[in-house]
Amino acid sequence: MARFVVNTLNKKSKIAKEIYGHFSEHLGRCIYEGIYVGENSSIPNKNGMRSDVVEALKKMKIPVLRWPGGCFADEYHWMDGIGPKEQRKKMVNTHWGGVVEDNSFGTDEFMELCSQLGCEPYVNGNVGSGTIQEMQNWIEYMTFDGISPMAELRKNNGREKPYSLKYFGVGNENWGCGGNMRPEYYADLYRRYQTYVRNYGDNKIFRIACGANSDDYNWTETVVKLAGRYMDAITMHYYTVPGDSWSNKGSATEFTVEEWYKTLSKTLRMDEIIARHSEIIKKYDPTNRIGLIVDEWGTWYDVEPGTNPGFLYQQNTMRDALVAGINLNIFNKRSDVVVMANIAQLVNVLQSVILTEGGKMILTPTYHVFEMYKEHQDAVLLDSFIETNSIGAEKYNVPNLHESVSMSSDGKIIITLCNLSVDESCKIDAEIVGTKVNNIKGRVLTGGMADHNTFEEPDKVNPKEFNNFSITEKGFSLEIPAVSVVSLSLN
Repeated sequence: MARFVVNTLNKKSKIAKEIYGHFSEHLGRCIYEGIYVGENSSIPNKNGMRSDVVEALKKMKIPVLRWPGGCFADEYHWMDGIGPKEQRKKMVNTHWGGVVEDNSFGTDEFMELCSQLGCEPYVNGNVGSGTIQEMQNWIEYMTFDGISPMAELRKNNGREKPYSLKYFGVGNENWGCGGNMRPEYYADLYRRYQTYVRNYGDNKIFRIACGANSDDYNWTETVVKLAGRYMDAITMHYYTVPGDSWSNKGSATEFTVEEWYKTLSKTLRMDEIIARHSEIIKKYDPTNRIGLIVDEWGTWYDVEPGTNPGFLYQQNTMRDALVAGINLNIFNKRSDVVVMANIAQLVNVLQSVILTEGGKMILTPTYHVFEMYKEHQDAVLLDSFIETNSIGAEKYNVPNLHESVSMSSDGKIIITLCNLSVDESCKIDAEIVGTKVNNIKGRVLTGGMADHNTFEEPDKVNPKEFNNFSITEKGFSLEIPAVSVVSLSLN
């Protein structure tokens, strides 16, 4: 029996709700068909936004949404996406599929989407192919409440009052698709560009610098050293890729037990990577003013057979549910430094929470994990420890259990547990220090390791009530099934 201890007397960092953030790029069917269908679509919508998708995301309590990219951000020119739709410029999306982008979803549409969702917008600016004036004008268009050319342009487009914009990223992956820059060069560009990301009136912008690819610690060191005083946060991207190469990433639905453990082993690296980047940031920022944002993360497999390779459409199984649960637990436990995270991507792309096909919509196992974990948002991390066994394939050992614990503002203890084993349940004896447990409510997401929802069988993987526990004198005991994510609420 595994020992599990939660110390309610040792309250730690606040878990920013933005850790549960998402990412939407002009890529494949994420924006068009997935989120935006247009006002004249037969699919129920409000101002062009799919009503079914919006309602599902609201239930999940989506806190922040990143847009327009991704690689697309550094070829996006925002003025192409405003004004009468019939007059907007068409362009080729050179990064993703070579399809025509008609710019019918632009700044005002994105802000409308965020308004419907009740979430904060996080906008990524164009450094790779854009100018400083272009970025400055965009900020003015969105946030200036006064007399100016950009404010007048916004009003002419139907928006009298400025938008509230908290988060703005200066470039994306500028070490790669955003310009193939050296960190020294990007640091100087960042210092220059961010100068013109101005605060107008009461709108205070949280300035975000482009950070590293995975474990490129030199990028973080160089950019923070040279430009740290001008940023509020720096980003980091890390994808879980189980295959042997980017050209052979593996199937989303057909995999072996060894590939299961290989995937979870790779996703567990997130903790080490965050820790190393955080150490570097603290070296130059001992007051912990600069936050770390993991604004692209998740699984990346080969596309589904028969789909456009540039659309990055993949299915989503219980393996992805465990990847999501593990990463969210890691972000919770690193919430002293991680101020936001954005899974890639929202709909129909990579590890999405929703898949659509015409007027149909299904919720993925990853969606259910986010929905089960939502009570962690803005809660306070509690000190916790769980005893684990090393399991897995010969080369890919992982702990059998993974957890995080928080206390909500109304005093509830929120526990999220993952069982990484493909074939063994685990009994757990939990001690809750500092309070007595009177009531427990639980939910579980479980199934076969490759189980997933389809348009023919949309509810194959669904959370169920979990009651395989008993309250004890010191806390509670339970048995967690194999291949599962469990959420518990205690009071």
